[in-house]
Amino acid sequence: MNMLVPTAIPTTPNGTTRPQVRIVIVGHVDHGKSTLVGRLLFETGSLPEGKLEMLKEVSARRGMPFEWSFLLDALQTERDQGITIDTTQISFRTRSRDVVLIDAPGHAEFLRNMITGASQADGAVLIIDALEGVRDQTRRHGYLLHLLGVKQVAVVVNKMDRVDFSAARFKEISDEISAHLIGLGVTPKAIIPISARDGDGVAARTANIQWYDGPTVVEALDALEPARPLQALALRLPVQAIYKFDDRRIVAGRIESGSLSTGDEVVIMPAGKIAKIKSVESWPVTPVAGLQGAGSSVGITLDRELFIERGDVIAHIGSTPRDTRRLRARIFWLHDTPLVTGASILIRLGTRETRATVVAIEKAVDPGELSSVETKSIARNHVGEIDISLGRPLAADAYTDNPRTGRLVIEVNGRIAGGGLVLSVDAGQRAVPVDIVPVESGLRDDERSARYRHSGAVVWLTGLPASGKSTLARALERRLFSQGGSPILLDGDTLRAGLNSDLGFSAQDRAENIRRLAEIATHLARNGHIAIVAAVSPSADDRAAARRIADTAFREVYVATSAEVCEGRDPKGHYAKARAGSLHGFTGIGNDYQPPTASELSIDTSARSVPEAIDEIEQMLIKTGIVFGEPVDLAANI
Repeated sequence: MNMLVPTAIPTTPNGTTRPQVRIVIVGHVDHGKSTLVGRLLFETGSLPEGKLEMLKEVSARRGMPFEWSFLLDALQTERDQGITIDTTQISFRTRSRDVVLIDAPGHAEFLRNMITGASQADGAVLIIDALEGVRDQTRRHGYLLHLLGVKQVAVVVNKMDRVDFSAARFKEISDEISAHLIGLGVTPKAIIPISARDGDGVAARTANIQWYDGPTVVEALDALEPARPLQALALRLPVQAIYKFDDRRIVAGRIESGSLSTGDEVVIMPAGKIAKIKSVESWPVTPVAGLQGAGSSVGITLDRELFIERGDVIAHIGSTPRDTRRLRARIFWLHDTPLVTGASILIRLGTRETRATVVAIEKAVDPGELSSVETKSIARNHVGEIDISLGRPLAADAYTDNPRTGRLVIEVNGRIAGGGLVLSVDAGQRAVPVDIVPVESGLRDDERSARYRHSGAVVWLTGLPASGKSTLARALERRLFSQGGSPILLDGDTLRAGLNSDLGFSAQDRAENIRRLAEIATHLARNGHIAIVAAVSPSADDRAAARRIADTAFREVYVATSAEVCEGRDPKGHYAKARAGSLHGFTGIGNDYQPPTASELSIDTSARSVPEAIDEIEQMLIKTGIVFGEPVDLAANI
């Protein structure tokens, strides 16, 4: 029987009505994984005719006993017989399933395959030696399955012949591994006593294990639930390119999941634009009638002229991916330089790419130890969970909802530096009603940055009244403008006199004042400008909210001039005795002000001249990739 791993993605994962399950097999190298796999191939009738007899004859001629693990070594070299077996995947058939077993020689290789999305496991087989019992490495593998979100686990207690098929020994191991897995949130589907060498419990309950009334290994594999077919998932069509033929504007891409047909109403994400599919184009025949499903490369035309670009995702109304600027992902890191909080990276998700910043790192794990450690970095070949702030919005799904749009790749300096699974898409964003269609600028980010020699940003100057914020803001505006940039000054007092004149000075009104400032500044930044905000913004929570709104565009400058110095200046920072009483409604502001603890830059204007302070701000903008000065070594930033 030939065993083939499909290269396309038809209606079902294996091209038939038989479900396919992908199962990872883990366990200590000496606990019998290869023996079990060889035995499974034999018991399920999945071996080429005459292969077993030939290997037994070869073993006899060499004067050595036959081992079931020999089958894997032999099949490795016989790809020309239609057998697709490599170092990580072995395919065979049970009575009701097509099974793909995923194996890897070590922790790091296994993690690399699983996390970067080369393979997605529907379930797992955890193998334990009956004589050695639950070892530290067994517990690590249990933690590994938990880490990867594998919920369906069948535990196999192998080499029961070495303990005389003792029911008591089996119960001891069963109780121990059950407690460990359940403690991790993984409930084993079955715990099975076997002798892979002799066949006990693999496909039949033999007399040696008559005291056991659970499933065999083959029955346990048949009971594992396969992933939903890609065709059954929501439509996801990442845009690869837009072509113009005669009077048609064809949006081309590969349907990663779901299906589409002419007349469908769709949403183009992340912008939320709505249109109907006017026609479905394909090559060499065009147009195409009927339903087009997952795995098909298609082109579509729409009934409206919309601005669409590579990286957008087309979905049906009511089942769209989330548009977001914030992701949480579990990644496997490949770069020589450890990944640290604050690192600037390039994210590729589907056909979209965007600059991003690592906001937080949690649950960093060494694959050699497989234990959580408190760390602020992820070393090479280690795994961790990270929060990512994106430089531009993209459409994404959690990988548990849709594995095709829930995987990402990380690049640093043009090299792949890691990959991972999207655990969650920021749920804190406000939903935009479908009848509201924001209008995007007709200019691309690269067009603006090529002209201005900088990216969009929000430079937020905070500090006590009269600390010098407005003076610095005006000087920075002049410096950037003189260099051909596009700075725009947003002074807090100026907006208080106009747009925010309806707001008072309660905690709620102050928070709303900052929110409006942040929204305006962020809008300007997303259109390529550098918005320079000069605002006291005394509340740390309000400034944190502004940072969340602006995401990676936010650069905070703390004007750290002391209260004593500020008292000798006028309200805009010039040296003169300040007016008695309150300053702009902030009674006792010196006592209420909460200084930043992690600003991008801190400047004391009493110790620096204005040109010196502006030099420092400009250098900060260059180093953080906003202003295009001397090239920034991204690897050095991580």
